Amino acid sequence: MGLWYSNQMPETILIVEDEPALRDTLIYNLKKDKFSVEAVGDGRAALASARQLKPDLIILDIMLPELDGFEVARILRREMSTPILMLTARDDEIDRVVGLEVGADDYLTKPFSMRELMARVKAQLRRSRLLREELASVKPETAHETLAFANLVVNLTRREVMLDDDPIQLKPKEYELLEFFASHKGQMLSREFILECVWGWDFIGDSRTVDVHVRWLRQKIEEDASEPKRIVTVRGGGYRFEG
Repeated sequence: MGLWYSNQMPETILIVEDEPALRDTLIYNLKKDKFSVEAVGDGRAALASARQLKPDLIILDIMLPELDGFEVARILRREMSTPILMLTARDDEIDRVVGLEVGADDYLTKPFSMRELMARVKAQLRRSRLLREELASVKPETAHETLAFANLVVNLTRREVMLDDDPIQLKPKEYELLEFFASHKGQMLSREFILECVWGWDFIGDSRTVDVHVRWLRQKIEEDASEPKRIVTVRGGGYRFEG
């Protein structure tokens, strides 16, 4: 089955691959699974197609004419958050590291099975779709100069936090995380959603980063960090800020 419903447009995938045989195989299998597919064979064409098409996912080979896949990913990541699945003929760890650093979301080494590629494609599309749905459902508080929660006050204009009328020192990312929580009081926020909104799409890391910063933040704003009342863990979900 494809990843779309009868009343929705099929998701669009851009293939960037200069090997005609592999490119044709990818096109065939993706179309068979009801995706809309476009394909190009070099880096410059990839940039033009991605900007015009705005695909739901990009399958990007590293070794390309004109511009290599690393440079294509680096440029596109500054412009869009589209998931990028990189392909390479080499199994070097350095390729994987560089690919992730320039903004790829996943990495597959040739030769690969079409079943594995399809599983990776569907996983990335599902993740992207869930994040979009969460973004649409989560509504920030209306703009205020300050957000007050009993003895905790967040001054959005001055980026200052007061607890019991005393300023508390937060690292920049701790403040950004607290501001994000405070602006979405009472809403369950997944770790991935927090990571995307506070750290950004191009951040190289995982959801454990969120857990570490939440722990630091709790130590500064909770009466008892071991039994938090303000930043509550939602089992299997993420966190909810209670104020």
